[in-house]
Amino acid sequence: MSALIDGVEISEEAELVWLEDISVLDYVRQSLDRLPTRRGRPAYHRDGRMVGYAVLRPGARASRSSGTFRRRVFWLLPHDRDTDPQGLYATGAPAEAIDPATLNPRTKGHKTERSEGGPLSSTTHPLGTPLTR
Repeated sequence: MSALIDGVEISEEAELVWLEDISVLDYVRQSLDRLPTRRGRPAYHRDGRMVGYAVLRPGARASRSSGTFRRRVFWLLPHDRDTDPQGLYATGAPAEAIDPATLNPRTKGHKTERSEGGPLSSTTHPLGTPLTR
């Protein structure tokens, strides 16, 4: 869940890689996954689709106990608002969802009116591009 991600856990991020145009997404889900590498596209084993992922700095250290790296992965499920606008999340958003416009490396992001399905979702994206639904 987004709220459970601590800033220290993402302090080694170098960049966020987006696999889709996030300007048209009201929200993305984020999780902190244990992955075998600092860089590159991670394997994806959830329903739905991966939208993006974090790349760590070259000096980031692996966990002593597991040898893995904690990296954020951004994803959406088939019943999320982008594919089912009148569905379960027509208003509101999942606990782990955040507005992708609030994301940067080393910044966990947060929910906004837009990510909650509020009035901003039918106007303009914070980055200035028109939203489509």
